[in-house]
Amino acid sequence: MLSFINTFNLVIFVLFTVLYSYQIGYAGVALLKRKAKKHPAPKRLHRYAVVIAARNESNVIGQLIQSIRNQTYPSELVDVYVVADNCTDNTADVARMAGATVYERFNKRLVGKGYALDFIFKILETSHKDKGYEGYFVFDADNLLDEHYIEEMNKTFDQGYRVLTSYRNSKNYDTNWISAGYSLWFLRESKYLNNPRMMLHTSCAISGTGFLISSDIIREQNGWKYHLLTEDIEFSIDHVIQGETIGYCGGAMLYDEQPTTFEQSWNQRLRWSKGFYQVMRKYGVSLFRSIFHKDKHVFASYDMFMTIMPAVFVSLLSVVVNAGFLFLALFSLDSIPQMIPTTIWSICSLFINFYVFIYAFGLLTTITEWKNINCSAGKKIFYTFTFPIFMFTYVPIAVAALFRKVEWKPITHNVTKSIEEVR
Repeated sequence: MLSFINTFNLVIFVLFTVLYSYQIGYAGVALLKRKAKKHPAPKRLHRYAVVIAARNESNVIGQLIQSIRNQTYPSELVDVYVVADNCTDNTADVARMAGATVYERFNKRLVGKGYALDFIFKILETSHKDKGYEGYFVFDADNLLDEHYIEEMNKTFDQGYRVLTSYRNSKNYDTNWISAGYSLWFLRESKYLNNPRMMLHTSCAISGTGFLISSDIIREQNGWKYHLLTEDIEFSIDHVIQGETIGYCGGAMLYDEQPTTFEQSWNQRLRWSKGFYQVMRKYGVSLFRSIFHKDKHVFASYDMFMTIMPAVFVSLLSVVVNAGFLFLALFSLDSIPQMIPTTIWSICSLFINFYVFIYAFGLLTTITEWKNINCSAGKKIFYTFTFPIFMFTYVPIAVAALFRKVEWKPITHNVTKSIEEVR
């Protein structure tokens, strides 16, 4: 039994490493591959609409709109639209005063960002069709934009990409280990996932906010048809299956506010975990088939499949099996002196291996993105050690998501900084 559990844990670690070894390759590409030359001046300055779905965001939405108004991109080519979605505060009034066109939506049955996006896209594609929008930016109300954001995104959009995501930074990295955990993850996603994907000409993935989508796609799908709990990954996977290449613009920086309490973080990541299960159930078979379809994005399909499935299930299997052996050890009186310490050491070894693996990515991201992290040097170093702990908390969240009914819940945003204060 003892040799079995040691072998099992070794197999789990090797399996995890093999499945995600391509991400180590991504890191090598990001570090070693010569960066592409800067994009040439775009042939056209395209016309855009900015779409913001907001629910009780009066504290922060004004700062976002101001950062959009302060863009270096010609203001006459950018219009801002806000969906005040089931608001009970003065979000709509604040947004109007900041210069946005506001539509209020009240629907307690169809709740969630996906429904709000569908609502506004259909209005824009009918009532505002004469504006000739070529693309739609999607932001959350708590975001802030670097002043060159739209200018940089336009350069990449002009190359022919119909979907683009951007570099995601944080407004409140230095608040505590929870906000830092989120922030470090999104920095890693930008630098060591989407960046090398773009360099290798495979498909990226949008991540909740800070993306640009061609109006052609909105017309093709008659609005926004993604309404699972994680509509961003649902959109990404559906389009990878269809053969769409999602691009990435590292020169366009967005600042996002992260949760700071464990309760907020639990609720949000519970929704994400449940949403990943939903996406796997709806798209998993088609996505898996795409891996072996020569006319599809083979590598991108594998990448997305790894994104939504194995890590959580491999971790859950490991926890269950190790806990089971520990339970058996406690009730096997003849072997307690030998089994219990060996089983505990085996569990600790597995934990240490995963901790080191995750820590290495967090440390690498912190070192290479040091100048972009708005935080004291001491905290930057300290949060590399808490980053694996933050990631480990996904395990109980993933377990709870398997059994609990999860609904979309808004996260309260209170960081009322301007873009100048954030930087």
